Amino acid sequence: MVLYGDVAVGDVVRGGQGPLVRIAMLEEAALVLLVLVVTIRVVYRWRSGRCSSSATLDGKTVIITGASAGIGKETAMDLAGRGARVIMACRNMEKANKVATEIRVATNYRGEVEVRRLDTSDLASVRAFAKKILENEKSLHILINNAGIMGPPRRELTEDGLELTMATNHYGHFLLTNLLLGLLKKSAPGRIINLTSDSHDYVNKLNPDSLNFERDYYSSMTAYGQSKLCNILFTIELTSKLQGTGVTANSVHPGCVSTEIFYKGQVTFFAWLCGKLFYLMGKDAKLGAEPVIYLAVSEEVEGVSGSYFVDCKDTATTELARQRKLAKQLWEASEVDVKLQPDERYY
Repeated sequence: MVLYGDVAVGDVVRGGQGPLVRIAMLEEAALVLLVLVVTIRVVYRWRSGRCSSSATLDGKTVIITGASAGIGKETAMDLAGRGARVIMACRNMEKANKVATEIRVATNYRGEVEVRRLDTSDLASVRAFAKKILENEKSLHILINNAGIMGPPRRELTEDGLELTMATNHYGHFLLTNLLLGLLKKSAPGRIINLTSDSHDYVNKLNPDSLNFERDYYSSMTAYGQSKLCNILFTIELTSKLQGTGVTANSVHPGCVSTEIFYKGQVTFFAWLCGKLFYLMGKDAKLGAEPVIYLAVSEEVEGVSGSYFVDCKDTATTELARQRKLAKQLWEASEVDVKLQPDERYY
């Protein structure tokens, strides 16, 4: 009998499950898993949509919420490089100012980059931001509602009495868009882009009377999925109100993108896991920004409104996300929840 260390090879052969065999099997499994991960990553990125437009944005003003990191940052970088005046609407001013400097240098000061404070979870912050925009800006051509969170493990309410995820992802952008509609229409043609997610696929009902989960089950993912469904329904109703104005509105799912959204605030295990999987197999932020940039500048979507895009393609949503009656009900409920005033309506 031949010995290998303290293991008898004869024992390995006869038993078939000795230490060396188990090690070899684990190594083989690890190799197979590695090949699978790399294959998925390469294929997914290769098939991802990209913006091929070389359009410039000289003389155009753009607002991007949540522009200090991830998709927002990469979008700001691209649009500034096309000559746009980019207003980064961010909560963390210190971080945003550093990113703004980075963008200016990277784009050789091609466009203008400014930072303004905005916390979409705080309606007072939204109103204060919009007030300054209306006072200081003569035009607004592109509004990109990008900021978002996954949501805490337990239901939390903002000072406005709104559920935190819904406030950040839906209500804040709903109010901001309404407040800026007059300026957008005055500056037409213009584009509104609402970032959403295919997580809306997992929502099978929406109760306009319980948007903040007053009577419905709450979980981090349930809240996130509902907020993303609301982004799409909001876009549908907004489109109907914008007919004939020269301003379009579309929603976009950027794909499975590795960004810091999965690690903000109180992180659930599921969010952490998604973050790791997207890092291994999904898009980076630069590639994730491509569908957003496409909707912002591409000549192909000029005049297109009310659509849902994935990888730069007009794509079908779920049946629930196409219900115009539900979209209208959501709009009306949202008006009440954000306390939209008569002088804040521009439609």
